Amino acid sequence: MPTKRSIQRDALGRFAQELVRTPSLSGQEGAVAALVTQEMERVGFDEVRVDRMGNVIGRFGANQGRKLLYDAHLDTVDVGDPAAWARPPFGGEIEKGILYGRGAVDMKGALAAMIYAVQSLRAGGVQLAGDLYVVGVVQEEPCEGLAIRHVIEVEQLRPDWVLLGEATNLQLARGQRGRLALRMTVRGRSCHASAPERGVNAIYEAARLIVGLEILAPNLNHDAFLGKGSIAVTEIQSVAGSRNAIPDLCTLYIDRRLTAGETEAKALAEIKRVISREGANATVEVEEYRGVSYTGYELRGRQHLPFWATAEDHPWLCAAADVVTDVLGFVPHVGKWDFSTDGVYTAGVAGIPTIGFGPGEERYAHTTEEQVKLQDLEAAARVYAELAVRMLGTR
Repeated sequence: MPTKRSIQRDALGRFAQELVRTPSLSGQEGAVAALVTQEMERVGFDEVRVDRMGNVIGRFGANQGRKLLYDAHLDTVDVGDPAAWARPPFGGEIEKGILYGRGAVDMKGALAAMIYAVQSLRAGGVQLAGDLYVVGVVQEEPCEGLAIRHVIEVEQLRPDWVLLGEATNLQLARGQRGRLALRMTVRGRSCHASAPERGVNAIYEAARLIVGLEILAPNLNHDAFLGKGSIAVTEIQSVAGSRNAIPDLCTLYIDRRLTAGETEAKALAEIKRVISREGANATVEVEEYRGVSYTGYELRGRQHLPFWATAEDHPWLCAAADVVTDVLGFVPHVGKWDFSTDGVYTAGVAGIPTIGFGPGEERYAHTTEEQVKLQDLEAAARVYAELAVRMLGTR
């Protein structure tokens, strides 16, 4: 049985609250990165540094042996209309043991729990035989996998195992569908809007293609574990000389989720067949994400993010299930995420054994009701601490 580890519950809650009260939109994570760095140093990490991209990397352990990496992201999505929130989005209000605000569940609560797991190990005099890394990455929201790729490939921190702290409601996740961000460019011929028959309306052409994509959707692959592939038009833009001119250009932005058996080539071929069937003058391509971090580092990443699934009997997943059972007293459900995570790189590209375990419910992420239970933060911290001991051993 694991040691009953003491977590500084009140300090953990205050720190999670402070994180929520510190806005950190993608590309603007500097203030929260400084806060995380300071807290890691205060609770006793052996090494804390910020890399060129702005990712915060904390290490606790022997500086030798095997490596376990806990992954969390520093950034959040925007709040949208502040008037739609019942509580201030950056107020970090705590009511009846629940922390509210942007980032509470996605995923500042998990990051706080990871840091306080290390605090509990330090306070308990634990000396790990290997190294536990807690990494807070930047700009995960617009391009998941990009920053952790930098940590692993450029900073040369390649772990033996990865745990993602995205919300699982204290259950386990072992995979997710992949994602393609696509841009379809539809061309028409402009003319004066008083005589539309003289031109080709790019919006009308795009509308026909949208219907074609709707017809395609039910026929996408289905996997027993990962679920069904999906396709959705998420944004439309058009260009014309004026509002009384027929638009000659319309751009569709498409979110394509890839399940098992679906590849980039297959997804593109399916859309190209829709274009061909409709006889439209259109092209489709994979988007490239471009951004600049708060440190001034330029980020670029092609937005083809593969699906991944860790085997049900993988020793890493089994060890985590045993720890959850021992520490929290129940056998965890093992499922998947509907959304996308940094696992698209760690598991989907790098092939590193990856699982997910985090506090809070996925349904509150990106909503005006974002929240996480403080007791779940404590529970997660206890699991994170024991899991590090179980996987890395002690000296």
